[in-house]
Amino acid sequence: MIGTDQFFSNQNMKLLCRDENCSVYQMKNKTGEGTATYYQVFPGIFVLYNDFHMENCPGRKILDSHIIEINHCREGRIEGEVAEGLYLYLAPGDILIDSFTEGSRYWSFPLKHYHGVTVCISVPEAMEKLADLFHLFSIDLLQVEQLFISEQRPFIMRDDPSPEHIFSELYQVPDSIRSEYLKVKVLELLVALKAVDVSRFGEERPYFYKSQVEKVKTIMAFMTARPDQHYTIEELSSMFDISVSSFKKCFKGVYGTAIFTYMRNFRIDMAATLLTQTEESITAIAGRVGYANSSKFSEAFKSVKGKTPLEYRKVKI
Repeated sequence: MIGTDQFFSNQNMKLLCRDENCSVYQMKNKTGEGTATYYQVFPGIFVLYNDFHMENCPGRKILDSHIIEINHCREGRIEGEVAEGLYLYLAPGDILIDSFTEGSRYWSFPLKHYHGVTVCISVPEAMEKLADLFHLFSIDLLQVEQLFISEQRPFIMRDDPSPEHIFSELYQVPDSIRSEYLKVKVLELLVALKAVDVSRFGEERPYFYKSQVEKVKTIMAFMTARPDQHYTIEELSSMFDISVSSFKKCFKGVYGTAIFTYMRNFRIDMAATLLTQTEESITAIAGRVGYANSSKFSEAFKSVKGKTPLEYRKVKI
């Protein structure tokens, strides 16, 4: 197997194991850890299974001179800086197609977890070594770039059944046939992309400025450090000097939901932990997560967890 270091270099990636078909790397930092499992499918083409439980992924230095990446987000959320000071977000079900040359890539995960698949293609190597195979299936990697990527901005699609179906099958491959199956699916994906109606995705995914993103993250940290306190959007906007409309739009862009929905789920998750790991009364726990009324807390808890706090505590103990 050709080592993945022909594509990437990262001193923060620890090689856990390697055989003739795949390499498994582990990444760790103060925000958590994750693994990336690389399968070489063809010369110049890798499939990566990404499983991260961390907020910031260590940067990867790209050694190849010309790469196409096709990313599918299964769970979680990705934050990527697509231009200096501009951030883009990938949600579950999104497929991102990007092209880039030698440099560094940095991704963050606002929800502190991300699971997905990346098809990584070295364009010069694949076009040279797979010329006959590509000709058989009428695959042109330069045409893929021309169709999906303009001005070095990534292309995002959602709800296109053919590529989505192909990616969904990649998560259920039996190990006994993985090598052969990945070859079939990569070719199927490259053929399927030719039939994508690009005009369906004409509405450009919004980008957010670094200054907005930093303020929204500061607000989120402020709120989650004070789960027993309640603030209006207007109060938060004034406190952190950001307009109400920018705050609402950017928060949803970064975290995938409105701030009040995010905080409700955060409070209920915190309460669930307290219910199972402490002997505090339900009334006390309700107060710690911002509910002065126990009945309203019970109603909110059940709407999220499907059980009342008492039922949840009995089941989990």
